[in-house]
Amino acid sequence: NSFCTLLVVEHSMGLVRSRLHKLKVSGGKTKIHRKRRAHELGRLPGNARMGPRRVTSVRVRGGVHKVRALRLDTGNFAWASEGVSSRARILDVVYNATSNELVRTKSLVKNCIVSIDAAPLKLYLAKHYGVSMENKKASAAASKDKKAKRATAPKFDVNKASASLKRKWAFRNKTHKMEKAIEEQLKMGRVLARISTRPGQHGRADGVVLEGAELQFYQKKLDSKKKGKK
Repeated sequence: NSFCTLLVVEHSMGLVRSRLHKLKVSGGKTKIHRKRRAHELGRLPGNARMGPRRVTSVRVRGGVHKVRALRLDTGNFAWASEGVSSRARILDVVYNATSNELVRTKSLVKNCIVSIDAAPLKLYLAKHYGVSMENKKASAAASKDKKAKRATAPKFDVNKASASLKRKWAFRNKTHKMEKAIEEQLKMGRVLARISTRPGQHGRADGVVLEGAELQFYQKKLDSKKKGKK
């Protein structure tokens, strides 16, 4: 009877990744002197993908709950040089140093490179500096597309600004400089960013906008990838 109950208990616990049930190098059996731990369970990976937000809660060791993202389509992205962060849509997963399979499946993991919607960043520039980054060709295409109309962020008319706000803009623009590569991306409507959180642990896909040497590095990687396909 005790042997049967042991089998039932082991079956109910599920898969484990601990070394306690493995044989020693000499071939002898290990004497198990403690109960199993939750962190040794052979749980499935989170595999957060792009899609409408779907997040689940997982109870882990010590009664703590982790938030596991299964599907995400938005995140908060920090623009370091401007000292701001804004919520933006994740449009695509473009690069992952670990594996191209994660790019093919659109998996959102830490340090993967994604392209995000530039609309919130454009809105910030218009409100803070009075700079319009609208691309006429892109805006004409968006006006025809009904989905793009619904997805675009609220626009700000620079021409309707008050005199005091225009004075602020003039003062800020004296010292303000923007990187040319970022400016080109903003006009195209897509900006490269890096996921800095762990969606499988935190349930969020927040990150940072790529700038400077880091942006140049990943742009070269993407260019070489395109040339390789040709």
